[in-house]
Amino acid sequence: MIKFAALFAFLSACFFVGEVFAQRGGLGFSGIFESCVSANVGAGEASALSYGFEEYANIRMQARLGENGTFFGAINLIAAAGNYAVAMAALEENLQFGGINIGQNYAALIELERLHFRIRGEKLNFDGGLMRIPFGFSAVWGSSDFLNPKNPLKPDARPRAVLGNSLSWFPVHGLKFQGFAVAGRDPLDPNAALAGISADKHWEKLSAQILYSFERSEIFPATNLNPWTHRTSVSLKADLGAGFILDMLYTQNKEIAKFADGLSLSAGFDYSFSDGNLIFLAEYLYNGAASSTSVASGANFFNRNYLYTGLTYRFSNFTNAGLALISGFDDASFAGLLTFNRQISQAISLSVAANIPMDKNLFNGDGNFGELGPRPFGVAAGSHFYLETKLRMRF
Repeated sequence: MIKFAALFAFLSACFFVGEVFAQRGGLGFSGIFESCVSANVGAGEASALSYGFEEYANIRMQARLGENGTFFGAINLIAAAGNYAVAMAALEENLQFGGINIGQNYAALIELERLHFRIRGEKLNFDGGLMRIPFGFSAVWGSSDFLNPKNPLKPDARPRAVLGNSLSWFPVHGLKFQGFAVAGRDPLDPNAALAGISADKHWEKLSAQILYSFERSEIFPATNLNPWTHRTSVSLKADLGAGFILDMLYTQNKEIAKFADGLSLSAGFDYSFSDGNLIFLAEYLYNGAASSTSVASGANFFNRNYLYTGLTYRFSNFTNAGLALISGFDDASFAGLLTFNRQISQAISLSVAANIPMDKNLFNGDGNFGELGPRPFGVAAGSHFYLETKLRMRF
């Protein structure tokens, strides 16, 4: 109750400040409201059939700060039950704001998502606060995007923010230099820090980005005895009829014994057929054991070799459907993803998504559990089939 009283006071202050800005004509509110229902066919110790309900709102605020500045804020409001509430409770220790209030009928959460400002100059931008600092051109795996790891199993997940500052310089058209510094992974460690520089160049058919960063942290990787970690990345995107990407980041630490363990490399292409209505996307990932996409560095994957292949067909400007397969070659496990999206009106859309995990044990019952399968090795409960229906409204 104390946490939620503090959150209520915070929201009241936000809306009071918002009213002041609104009277000056400089504040704007927008957001997304989603109403979700899910069904899960359980594997292992999970229930044979379970359900979930969630009401989610992302409320965004934006206000002018003088002539050249802008304030940005966003909060998430969530009420959940069933599968969604169980997942939310499991992630409570990683939540950025206030914790979960579990009561009768539903669990509730208020989460701070963005809180930052931007000051624009003729050729310089300065950003500071709780914000997103993205890197790389990968559409699926995000090897270079080490601050906000992607997960193709959750394509709709909004990337989490980091607390820091960024200075961007645009000396000529199509060229950008960026310096950034963010807080360490453990917010209670006063000695942890991360900083770096990057450069982006865009030509007519080619875009390139290079990055270097260094981090001082006692918690990366889990067995690390040396606090200094260095990262270097190169990301390329080319439009040559088909669209090609190459995205790789190397993580160096004295405790990483093998070169390949620090390497995350993704490469792929996309191509459209049938007057652009059918799009094929394929992207391969090599995931080193201590790389930016590995579980050891706070990302999502255990094994080495993965491939994402997907088809999206656009029936009209308002309706599309997709079929994708994520393949884990090291343990022969797979995840099939089915999606359907319908734009009902300008502000309302309906989506249906299904996830079908598969591995050797599913077909042979031989105990060969795969990472992407219904019940990965060492996990007591899993899923044979997951279905989610989502109604999204923009305001």
